[in-house]
Amino acid sequence: MDGSLRLLADRSLASLSLREVAREAGIVPTAFYRHFESMDDLGVALVEEAMRTLRRMIRDARRRPSTDAIESSVQTLVEQVRANESHFRFLTRERYGGTPDVRRAIATELRLFASELATDLGRFPGMAQWSADDLRMGADLMVAAMLSIVLALLEVDRNHAEDELEVIDSARRQLRIIALGMSQWRSTP
Repeated sequence: MDGSLRLLADRSLASLSLREVAREAGIVPTAFYRHFESMDDLGVALVEEAMRTLRRMIRDARRRPSTDAIESSVQTLVEQVRANESHFRFLTRERYGGTPDVRRAIATELRLFASELATDLGRFPGMAQWSADDLRMGADLMVAAMLSIVLALLEVDRNHAEDELEVIDSARRQLRIIALGMSQWRSTP
């Protein structure tokens, strides 16, 4: 899987051949089938591995006591993207351009991620009485913003610190605007 991620640094999964993956992994092509049924199966496994990174990100943010959840969340997101760029590149590239199985796997994992976030949001003061649908809607907005932030972080030249700081500042402001809107929302159970 690590070899596949290296090959996917600037390519899509659909453009990889089984032979390339096997060569990168140092195995014969027939050995590939001991691990995966198909290239799509490999792609789904890569999605699951990458989404573990996102779930770890949420757990890390929960463990960090903070008076500013948005600041802590943005900091954690930036750290996770920088530590796992190949995973995030794969997810953002394949989310809309991947094979149907891989796109479905990403969509399913993002729904699970948003559900976890909705549960977390329900623990905030003032949101405990929100309906499950409204909590999910707020979580979906935040996940969408986070995905756009991930994409911006991946596109920014890391050698230009001021550009990265601009992305980080924009991320904070986007999430604060969503939070401000949520604070004005009157949920009906």
